[in-house]
Amino acid sequence: MLGGVHCQGAADPAGARAPIARESAPAAPEAKAAEPAAADSAVASSTTTPASAAPAEPSSEPAAPEEKPRLELPRGGREIFPTYRLAGFCGTPGAPALGRLTGNLQTKTKQLLSYADKYTGDRKVLPVFELITVIVMGAPGKDGKWRRRVPDSVVDQYLQVARASKGLLILNIQPGHSDFLTEVKAYEKYLRMPDVGVALDPEWAMKGKQKPGAVYGQTTGAVINDVAAYLSGIVQEGDLPEKALIFHQVNDHVLKEESVIVAHPGVALIKGVDGLGPKGPKIKTYNYLVKNMPAHVHAGFKLFFDEDTKNGGKLMSPGEVLALTPVPEYVMYE
Repeated sequence: MLGGVHCQGAADPAGARAPIARESAPAAPEAKAAEPAAADSAVASSTTTPASAAPAEPSSEPAAPEEKPRLELPRGGREIFPTYRLAGFCGTPGAPALGRLTGNLQTKTKQLLSYADKYTGDRKVLPVFELITVIVMGAPGKDGKWRRRVPDSVVDQYLQVARASKGLLILNIQPGHSDFLTEVKAYEKYLRMPDVGVALDPEWAMKGKQKPGAVYGQTTGAVINDVAAYLSGIVQEGDLPEKALIFHQVNDHVLKEESVIVAHPGVALIKGVDGLGPKGPKIKTYNYLVKNMPAHVHAGFKLFFDEDTKNGGKLMSPGEVLALTPVPEYVMYE
């Protein structure tokens, strides 16, 4: 079977890129009874007892149960912004082309934290482990959905690593010919945890007979609202801390009707701009894609270890990233 499809490709003149298909592997002890009372004591007890010695009547009100502490984010608090800046790596097992978060996760975690820690300053950093959980495929598969889901054992492994670093696990969804809400709901048991969020990758949301890798996919603001409403319900039902919902955007074609995206209680909406290549085009793409961003959506920025450094290019420094306007609140390395 053909493997997973890489979420990035060659840059176009506007700083975007064309999709490229790649292969990837799957995939008290009881009290002693009192001695019988002496006869003279029994007689004495039959006399009138002073009122002051009368036993107090039991209270008719039950004791109030102790309140459980509310669940918090891994590094404290209940809201992501403006306390934190999210920063981390993405990836999936057996597919190094899809990001560095694969292979020896202990080693990769050290690298991740070394990069994330460079974004401290005006905010605390909350590390992000973005696992590509639903991977678009180059073939339809048995169900014709052109995607595969990683098993729960993989999610468990990445969640354990994220928790060891007091970070967030983000489940990245490339739906192929399935749909975002269906794929997100497949991992509901994890989304009911306080440290798991979601990332949507619209360029891999295919329609009709579109083949992943041949054309860009597309989604709408209404679909993002559907996913956000679903997550908001989970947050409110479980009294969970705020959840991150990221939607990646490579160009202005992959997301339509962005203006209809509305705020949802308990959900931090983040647009992750995926422009790649030299510094100039990357910044141009970022400026273009955030200029009409709804006020309640937070800005994000992605860097690519390989694509950004081709032909002598240089990876943008944390200082250069933090000099962008608006300042990114989510920074992802692939």
